[in-house]
Amino acid sequence: MSGTVKRRLGAALIAVLLGGALVARALLHRPAQAAGRQAAVPVINVETVRVTHADVPIYLQGLGVVQAFYTVTVTARVDGELDKVAFTEGQRVHKGDLLAQIDPRPNQAAYDQAVAMRSKDAASLANARRDLERYTVLEPQNLASKQTVDTQRALVDQLDAQLKVDAAAIDNARTQLAYTRITSPIDGRTGIRLVDPGNIVHAADTTGIVVVTQVQPISVVFTLPEEQLGLVAHALAAGGPVKVTTISRDGGEVLDEGTLALIDNQIDTTTGTVKLKATFANSRDTLWPGEYVNARVLVRIARAALIVPTSAVQLGPNGPFTYVVKADATVEARPLHLGEQSGDVTIITQGLALGEQVVTSNQYRLQPGVHVKGSAG
Repeated sequence: MSGTVKRRLGAALIAVLLGGALVARALLHRPAQAAGRQAAVPVINVETVRVTHADVPIYLQGLGVVQAFYTVTVTARVDGELDKVAFTEGQRVHKGDLLAQIDPRPNQAAYDQAVAMRSKDAASLANARRDLERYTVLEPQNLASKQTVDTQRALVDQLDAQLKVDAAAIDNARTQLAYTRITSPIDGRTGIRLVDPGNIVHAADTTGIVVVTQVQPISVVFTLPEEQLGLVAHALAAGGPVKVTTISRDGGEVLDEGTLALIDNQIDTTTGTVKLKATFANSRDTLWPGEYVNARVLVRIARAALIVPTSAVQLGPNGPFTYVVKADATVEARPLHLGEQSGDVTIITQGLALGEQVVTSNQYRLQPGVHVKGSAG
């Protein structure tokens, strides 16, 4: 064999050996590459909860304003000088408590005069009756004419009527005297004093002496859309008290709990809303007249409703949906039919089954088929 042939055979052998080595290397690295690709599959950490059953209170909420149960502007009912003010501004008072005193001397004098006039007329009536008795005895003996007897009888009747006038005058004078003591007509709290002692007050004054407001109990007037009127009316028709809760404007504090008193008798056509009025005990003075609050009406309780946290519900182009964790730790987007929302939960009427796991966080990173690692939220 020539040298040229030997060289060609050697080169071919070397090429075969190199090819085999490359093939073997490729076969050895293939499992490692597959494992690398498998490790590169993204796993997203999420929080999950299971779909459960619960009794869910259904509320309607509207904006309301607190109103005093009663508001009275206390004014003078007789003219006179204001002797004293007997209350402290902001003081809690009861019905009948003295608030102010008007100088009673002129009215006391009028009362005394009326009493004296009645005594005088009573004496005249007694004398007239005695004269009538005398004339009546003398008339059969023709010692007193019939005209004299009739005149005396008329005088007796006149004086008797005058006594009734005197009694009415005494009642009026007694009433006017009582009006010099200005008392609270209701239980409540006094406001800012409007008149100082020493001023002359008149029955015709409209500004008053003080405003008294009853704040225990207290009222809240609020509005709801007219579409919700039927739900409230149905709750009232059930017979029991309809519970109303007042919440601060920022939603952070429950102020008081009361009951619905009435639904207004007409709908406001300009706003499409209806007014409602609720009554609260306000024992802690958490409600104040003029304050704006949120009023929440309990219209019914949904029994054994299927619920999920509201944070699990997403809104897509085809409507509401949620991400459901499947057995292989991937997620699917499940369309939902929703019921009412109450607090931080939402009722599900169709789309989920009891016990299924739904995602409540990191939904913006998810898409169907993505692997997730869930922790109980």
